[in-house]
Amino acid sequence: MSKGLYVFLHGCNFKQMRRIILLPLFFLLVGFHSNAQVFDPVKWSYDYVLDGDEHAILKFSATIEPGWHVYATKLEGEGPIPTAFDFMKLEGATLEGGIIEPPAHKEYDPNFDMELSWYETAVTFQQRVKLTESMAKVGGELTYMTCDDTKCLPPEYLEFEFDIEAAVKPQGKPAPKQEEETEPETSAAVDTESASAEETEIAGDAPEIYNPVTWRFEATKKSEDTYTIKAIATIDDEWHVYSKDLPNEDGPLPTEFNLLSGSYETVGELREIGELHTEYDPNFMMELSFYEGTMTYEQDIKVTGSELVKGEVYFMCCDAEKCLPPEAVEFTFDPATGSIVDGATAEDSESTESAEAEEVTPDAEESEEEEGKSLVAIFLLSFLGGFAALLTPCVFPMIPMTVSFFTKQSKTRAKGISNAITYGLFIIAIYTILGFLVTITFGADALNALSTNIAFNIIFFVLLVIFGISFLGAFEITLPSSFVNKVDSASDRGGLIGIFFMAFTLSLVSFSCTGPIIGTLLVEAAVNGGVAGPLVGMGGFSLALALPFGLFAAFPGWMNTLPKSGGWLNSVKVVLGFLEIGLAFKFLSNADLVAQSGWIQREVFIAIWIAVSAMITLYLLGFITMPHDSPLERLSVTRALLGTTFLMFTIYLIPGLWGAPLKLISGFPPPMFYSEAPTGFGGGGGSAAHAGPSDNSGIPDGADPAHCPHGLNCFHDYEKGLAYAKQVDKPILLDFTGWACVNCRKMEEQVWSDPRVLKLLNDEVVLISLYVDEKTELPEDEKYVSEETGKKVKTVGNKWADFQIKHFKSNAQPQYVIINHEEIKALNGTTAYDPDIPLYVNWLEEGIETFEKQK
Repeated sequence: MSKGLYVFLHGCNFKQMRRIILLPLFFLLVGFHSNAQVFDPVKWSYDYVLDGDEHAILKFSATIEPGWHVYATKLEGEGPIPTAFDFMKLEGATLEGGIIEPPAHKEYDPNFDMELSWYETAVTFQQRVKLTESMAKVGGELTYMTCDDTKCLPPEYLEFEFDIEAAVKPQGKPAPKQEEETEPETSAAVDTESASAEETEIAGDAPEIYNPVTWRFEATKKSEDTYTIKAIATIDDEWHVYSKDLPNEDGPLPTEFNLLSGSYETVGELREIGELHTEYDPNFMMELSFYEGTMTYEQDIKVTGSELVKGEVYFMCCDAEKCLPPEAVEFTFDPATGSIVDGATAEDSESTESAEAEEVTPDAEESEEEEGKSLVAIFLLSFLGGFAALLTPCVFPMIPMTVSFFTKQSKTRAKGISNAITYGLFIIAIYTILGFLVTITFGADALNALSTNIAFNIIFFVLLVIFGISFLGAFEITLPSSFVNKVDSASDRGGLIGIFFMAFTLSLVSFSCTGPIIGTLLVEAAVNGGVAGPLVGMGGFSLALALPFGLFAAFPGWMNTLPKSGGWLNSVKVVLGFLEIGLAFKFLSNADLVAQSGWIQREVFIAIWIAVSAMITLYLLGFITMPHDSPLERLSVTRALLGTTFLMFTIYLIPGLWGAPLKLISGFPPPMFYSEAPTGFGGGGGSAAHAGPSDNSGIPDGADPAHCPHGLNCFHDYEKGLAYAKQVDKPILLDFTGWACVNCRKMEEQVWSDPRVLKLLNDEVVLISLYVDEKTELPEDEKYVSEETGKKVKTVGNKWADFQIKHFKSNAQPQYVIINHEEIKALNGTTAYDPDIPLYVNWLEEGIETFEKQK
């Protein structure tokens, strides 16, 4: 009897003995129906990583061929043999806890006619051990069983052994992988880094440490005992550093240049040098002053002795979506040599910049991806706008006339189709050139400033209101008739030139209908799409406008299906006019937010949209008419359905006046805090705004629901939250966030407000929200220099930012981590901003399940 079989039989109970008798019969029967083949679908490899000076984590990694699976360690019923680890040799080490395995896939297994838990593709099991000697040996036997949908292989028994060297840093590299002795020709099947990455592939991007600002310090001599100390910042693209002079204490931290100690006297005022931008900052919803690219601080000092002069720059930087925690960069000036002796010098900065220039910034890739998504949205919106323009009285009647002209005037049908397609291509070219002219006229900088510039937003508001009123029938916006007639006469030349001028004539004649739509689309494209926005927008608009001419020329029979021109075309214009007026108030709201004037607060904006939507409803249902409308004898089905849709939308908006979140139009109204009643009338704030704990257990000691989303009992101090988690025996959800973190607020408003998420946050975890930009200063005896970054930790926010970098190698927010009470380590990977609610729920449930398994 082999050693493996002896060990297996020796440890079996009665149920397992029955399996031993039945399983060989099962394998034998399967074997009669299969080809003569040796299956080897699972490859195992072993390695370990040190966890501190006295612990190690043993890893057992399996790579599994497609179609096969390996069972979990805990199975119920009389099914297959679960995966098991028998540690027979423990020299210089002791086991701590049991085997740790990731959440398993659960599914009905046809081989055993029952629901079972298993792993596919790859899996890593872990065992934590405590090291009691400098060299430890851990050995034993691994038992596992593998099946596919039609057959199972006999259980395998593999020996393993680890040689572990203790007393090294926790970050030490893992020992080389030890392969199975039974298969020396097979290389390691699993790269632990890949496996780890796969296990942590949850919502959001991989953790990343941002370092967008580099400081260098210089000293220049002005006279015998007077020097100028300079602090020069180099700032990455898309990031900015705030000025030393900011208007509001509720905003970001102003930059500080502080001389802390030494033999000196300041001479004159601190000088701030650079191109100062004063713009609306979306992170803080206010107008702020900041620098991009580079900035310099200069301070003249008079040396009064030989003592070293020590100082620091304390600053905060942000991009359009997030802010990093405040940082302190220290420097030392030596009066004896007249130079900077401690702090980044020009040479240091050049070498750093050279090294950074070789790196590919993931943030830039993410920015490009987001820009791509924005342009796709602009294209689709413009494409729909082109179809809307087709249904206006100026364009729709032109379709059959123009197609008929090309098909009848051409000598052959093919020539007619070719001319119609050329006509459509010229329409696309004309409108795309218009988008190009907008881009080169305004330039990249102006287009980027449109969304936050008060004057631009007010101009856009006025333009859209004028366009909307013209669509309602008060007046028509037309081009000079003499210019239109000259272009029309040029279309008689024939050939390509004649076709071009025909397309140009259509663009001019239809301007009274298409102009307002084009104006609206150009504004939206410029604001949200940057330099490429107008080009992409006009490309989408003109494609929708030109498409029917080519299609109907190729398939003339289709024109019989077109509805006849009539009063309904004017109804389309009127509805578009009301929509233009409603959209116009979004731009007026933007200007109001920047100015913080309080004219268009959330309730006022929603009331305006309710009024506009109600007017569209009344118009479509025939209760009101406009100047150019035809008599409405009866209500068509299409008109009735559209009227009902707008009536539903009107009713949906009404609760927003009392604090309902209105997620369907999220991003259009001003934010909840910019409101007459930020928590809703009566302080309710909506059904989910202040849910509180479902068990009504009260507020735990140290929790702060007044400053937590949805009234959750969250903690702002890790130690207090940990103590409470131990008391109630629940896992900890670490929420690395920031007061100025836009994506953090989006997650709290869009994801955490979901009842499924809110219930898990209330009942199943202890939430610890750590604000990395909290400005409260630490007591002097708690300030320290970070071992991770070498920077001084001065504030509570600095402390939590350093905590995040130390344990999770990231300084981006939001970042969410589920941990247990024993070690600060992610139980199931980390996740970041991702509005996918089911994915976030799954991640929470997996972390909670892993915590329960580790008890």
